[in-house]
Amino acid sequence: MFCVTSTDFGTIMNVTKGGLVLFSANSNPSCMELSKKISERLGLEMGRVQVSQEPNRETRVQIQESVRGKDVFIIQTVSKDVNTTIMELLIMVYACKTSCAKSIIGVIPYFPYSKQCKMRKRGSIVSKLLASMMCKAGLTHLITMDLHQKEIQGFFNIPVDNLRASPFLLQYIQEEIPDYRNAVIVAKSPASAKRAQSFAERLRLGIAVIHGEAQDAESDLVDGRHSPPMVKSVAAIHPSLEIPMLIPKEKPPITVVGDVGGRIAIIVDDIIDDVDSFLAAAETLKERGAYKIFVMATHGLLSSDAPRLIEESAIDEVVVTNTIPHEIQKLQCPKIKTVDISMILSEAIRRIHNGESMSYLFRNIGLDD
Repeated sequence: MFCVTSTDFGTIMNVTKGGLVLFSANSNPSCMELSKKISERLGLEMGRVQVSQEPNRETRVQIQESVRGKDVFIIQTVSKDVNTTIMELLIMVYACKTSCAKSIIGVIPYFPYSKQCKMRKRGSIVSKLLASMMCKAGLTHLITMDLHQKEIQGFFNIPVDNLRASPFLLQYIQEEIPDYRNAVIVAKSPASAKRAQSFAERLRLGIAVIHGEAQDAESDLVDGRHSPPMVKSVAAIHPSLEIPMLIPKEKPPITVVGDVGGRIAIIVDDIIDDVDSFLAAAETLKERGAYKIFVMATHGLLSSDAPRLIEESAIDEVVVTNTIPHEIQKLQCPKIKTVDISMILSEAIRRIHNGESMSYLFRNIGLDD
């Protein structure tokens, strides 16, 4: 079974060689909770650094201890002000680089702008730009978790360890959902079917896929700049050249492929931000006879009115990890539950610092996971 137990990491967590410094690159106190948990597991104190905002909103970073010749790990969790979060990280990385740190490893559980990893019309691939900025600032290694698209790793010219939260979510299902053997894993769109299949195969459960729901902007117009000429023009197109046009998409009516009647439905995805698609999926599953609905996701952005909408919806529980702080959202909606993933991040830091293999953290992970 693809699961994690506390004995796997806990007994060796505080065994690290010297020369390791752990920084939290966030000026928002609520975003430092994950950093504190990681430092406690490693048996280290957080490094001394001052991150502040000037009256004109400029970010100022002051390293308050020596990092010369040391392995520096910078933990950055994303706050609502994502652009400030990025600048805090870049400035701290550059400050460590100019202070002669031996290596600078970014620990960024949720990689911002990861949804903008494809060309749409005349837009840009922002995640590629962000990767280039991090490398240019001086980052030598990146630890992240459940990238929205695994191909984002190719945007970097440094090593990237894309850890998985699925062992912790699978463990939660087994331990916290009564009668989970009567559950079915649901993909709310065909795009998330691979993730659902991975969960279903490891839990030995069935799978259902919702098809035909209103698609978001991410699934449309992803192939190139998509700018055909609006009208036929002799100057633009040779008279003898007829370019075939792509037939426009026509979304079919909503259908559920798979049986969910009288079952527990567990919807799995990597990010839950705008919850409209999850609410629509929950309503569809209720109509098809599911008697309990859970949503499992790695990154709980839960923006805008998400907590209120979840509380008023047919969803029974939303389970996310603490890659992003969401304590305020939990106060607004008791249905939101948190799974702690500091254990695997701590072990990744320890192994990288000690020069040990990372393969232990990727056991039983296939190419499609």
